[in-house]
Amino acid sequence: MSEKDQTVTAVDNALDANAGKEGALLPILHHIQDAIGYVPEDGIERIGKSLGLSRAEVHGVISFYHHFRTSPPGKKVIQVCRSEACKSMGGDAVAEALKTKLGIDFHQTSSDGEYSLEAVYCLGHCACAPALMVNDVPLARVTASRVDEVIAMGEI
Repeated sequence: MSEKDQTVTAVDNALDANAGKEGALLPILHHIQDAIGYVPEDGIERIGKSLGLSRAEVHGVISFYHHFRTSPPGKKVIQVCRSEACKSMGGDAVAEALKTKLGIDFHQTSSDGEYSLEAVYCLGHCACAPALMVNDVPLARVTASRVDEVIAMGEI
């Protein structure tokens, strides 16, 4: 199935599953991103029309919530906790080490499509700070000096 066909199918399925529901925009966006990994730009207008919203209103919601992406993610999605607990335990240094090592900033994907880096505001691992989540697998007590080791070990 082509990427365009996947997009159309994901949008259609999300719209069908949430037809007639009040406040359906967020569930629709989650449904699409869960299905194909992102909310494609070419689906935004169709979503808006189905809900009686403008393209700008739908895009505004997508851009407000950092969880949503409008382009395909890397094979490995690295979420870096930016909460105070993680920051106080060296999280800023871990984030900078990842940015430098991967050559990308938050909300970007590496040119080889291997990594996406995302800032999140609490992974719920405060007692084990600083924390990362890689493809939904938590990593705790990560330090800047361990970033190369973690990548080399294949954990990331």
